[in-house]
Amino acid sequence: QVQLVESGGGLVQAGGTLRLSCAASGSGSSTNVMSWFRQAPGKQREFVASCSTSGIRSYADSVKGRFVISRDNAKSMVDLQMNSLKPGDTAVYYCSLVVGGERYWGQGTQVTVSL
Repeated sequence: QVQLVESGGGLVQAGGTLRLSCAASGSGSSTNVMSWFRQAPGKQREFVASCSTSGIRSYADSVKGRFVISRDNAKSMVDLQMNSLKPGDTAVYYCSLVVGGERYWGQGTQVTVSL
């Protein structure tokens, strides 16, 4: 069983900053790539960023240069530092990883960026 719990979402003005955190637990949760996805109302869920156990990072073009994903030394938590936020970043953000061929999701945390 894998459990993912996100925190840190909220309301921020355009140009502002938020830091999301995801705590992972359960078998395999520290041995796989951890990712952030987001889903805006009426839109497809989309990839945002990922970090491997070795620290290899990947970003969607839409957030590259603005967001930074990081993972702690114990590989039990992944953060998403979101800078220069835009209204288009408004979405529910989900932490996710694949264990045993199944993708697990956190409950999501709302990020709202006002004009």
